[in-house]
Amino acid sequence: MATIFNEVDSNKRKSLLILGVFIALVTLMGYVFGVVSGNGDSLLILAFLFSVVTSFASFYYSGQIVLAISGAREVPEAENPELHHLVENICIGAGLPKPKVYMINDTAMNAFATGRDPQHAVVCFTSGIVSKLNRTELEGVVAHELSHVKNYDIRYMALVSVMAGMVTLLADWFLRNLWWGRGRRNNDRESGQIGAILLIVAIVLAVLSPIFAMLVQFAISRRREFLADASGVLITRYPEGLASALEKLAADKEPLEAANRATEPLYIVNPFYGKEVGGWLTGLFNTHPPLSERIKILRSM
Repeated sequence: MATIFNEVDSNKRKSLLILGVFIALVTLMGYVFGVVSGNGDSLLILAFLFSVVTSFASFYYSGQIVLAISGAREVPEAENPELHHLVENICIGAGLPKPKVYMINDTAMNAFATGRDPQHAVVCFTSGIVSKLNRTELEGVVAHELSHVKNYDIRYMALVSVMAGMVTLLADWFLRNLWWGRGRRNNDRESGQIGAILLIVAIVLAVLSPIFAMLVQFAISRRREFLADASGVLITRYPEGLASALEKLAADKEPLEAANRATEPLYIVNPFYGKEVGGWLTGLFNTHPPLSERIKILRSM
C-alpha cells in the first residue's frame, strides 16, 4: 500500500526530472546537429529555447492538446446526468474534485484521463464504452482513470508523451536535412576527423534517441496501468467490476479512429485493433500490459 501512496510524490519529482532531461537532450542534439550542419551556436541556442518553450507548453497545455487531437467535446451535466453523477460519486470515494467530463463520438470502447493535476483534470469516454458497459463496470473504469488523476499519472504521462514526440520530430528533421542538404557544410578537410566523428555521433543520436524515448514511454505506460488498476480497486472495493469491463474491452476488436501513436499510451486499453501482442521483443513495443494478465491480477485480489 505504501508504494501506491508514495507514487504521488514520486510522479511529481519524475515530472520535473523529465523536463530537465528533455531540455538537456534537445540542447545536446542542437549542439551536435549544429556543428555537423555548419550552423554552430545558432542551432544550439534555438534548440535550448525550443526545449524550454515546449516544456512550458507541455506542462500547462498538454491536456488541451490531447483532447483537441482526439476530437473530444465536453459533455454538459444536463446532457448526461447519469454519467456525471457516477463520476461524482467515485470522486467522493477517492477524495478528489470532480473533473470535467468529455466524450469522443465513437462506438469503439475506451477511456482516458488527462490534465496537469487533480484541479485541472479531464476524464474522457468514448460513446461506445458508456453505452456498452453496465454501471458496475463503468464505475471500475472511472475509478481506474481517477487513479491516474490522483497518482499524478496524467501529468507524468502527458509530459513523457509530448517529450518523446518532440525528440522524434527533431531527429526526423535532422535526418531529412542530412539527406537533402548533406548536412555537412563545415565537414571538409579543415574539420577532418573531428567532423567525421561528430557526423557519426549525430546520425547515431538521431536514429537511437526516438527509439529510446519510445521504449521508455511504453515501459512507463505499462507500469502505470497496473498501478491504476490496483488504485482503482482501493476506491471501489470491487475488483470484479473493472475485471469484467476489461473482458468486454478485450472482446471489442473495433479500432478507435480518433487515437494515434502519440495518444495511444493514455487510454485504458490499446485503442488499435489487436490489444495483445505476445513475445518478449514485441512486448517491448506494447503500450499496455496484456489484458489477460491485468484481469488475472484483479480476480486474485
